[in-house]
Amino acid sequence: MTETVLLTGLAAVFVGVFGALAVLAFSGAERRGVARSLAAVEAIKAGPKPMASELDRPFRERVTAPAFARLVGWGRRLTPVGRTERLRHKLDVAGNPAGWDVDRVLAFKMLGLLVGGAAGVVVPLLFGNVLAALVLGIGLALLGFYLPDIVLYQVGYNRAERVRRELPDALDMLVISVEAGLGFDAALAQVARNTSGPLAEEFFRVLQEMQIGTGRSDAMRALGERSNVAELRGFVTSMVQADSFGIPVANVLRVQAKEMRIKRSQRAEELAQKVPVKILFPLIFCILPALFVVIVGPAAIQIVRSFSHL
Repeated sequence: MTETVLLTGLAAVFVGVFGALAVLAFSGAERRGVARSLAAVEAIKAGPKPMASELDRPFRERVTAPAFARLVGWGRRLTPVGRTERLRHKLDVAGNPAGWDVDRVLAFKMLGLLVGGAAGVVVPLLFGNVLAALVLGIGLALLGFYLPDIVLYQVGYNRAERVRRELPDALDMLVISVEAGLGFDAALAQVARNTSGPLAEEFFRVLQEMQIGTGRSDAMRALGERSNVAELRGFVTSMVQADSFGIPVANVLRVQAKEMRIKRSQRAEELAQKVPVKILFPLIFCILPALFVVIVGPAAIQIVRSFSHL
């Protein structure tokens, strides 16, 4: 009994001493950790000014801008010199959308290449398909690389179609303004103020170029170079020739307006002639099968029931 009490007392003393040492060690480590954290904060506060200014800069300047510059550099290395000029021409055709320039297009091309390739490789590898990862990675990388070109082409195409639709009405307004006694520049400004859309923006740009000292012929030639619309280029060529040879502008505008109206009618007839061909495939693959199901279906069910009783 005495030995049991003695052993119990020794164990209690041992546990108490061990717990006290553990508490002291933990509190000392915690104090040292707090002291190190405070020292780090003080070191940052007392650090050199370049470090403090670097930390005060926004995230866009510290991370986004260098990454964008790196992507632009990679894009310029992978893009031939002539391709850069073609990108600039595509931007002009698209109307130079706000925030779009050659560097941004190149950066998006490289970003699409990296993201598309990574997504195409990682997703199939999660399912253990190496061949699919290789094929899908290459395919998505190419798609991501050419996706900005596709978007830029579509924006330019939509804008060209709007210019083609708006040009006959704009020329009619030009003819009326010039025959009312306005000069060509004033008539062009009148049309630009009273219309909206890409053609009005192009006319405003022509007027701004003439205001800063560019000749009328040069400003009109620049208008033709910025567009892929054949009708607009023909109008620009006619106006430049009229300005060079001294032909009355009203006569040229009247002939051009009449020609544009004829071309618009011909284009409408052409689109109408294409409708039967375009509707042929939906008719064959979508409408006729549904009609066959509705018409032949009940008869087929009745035939099957009749033969099943034999």
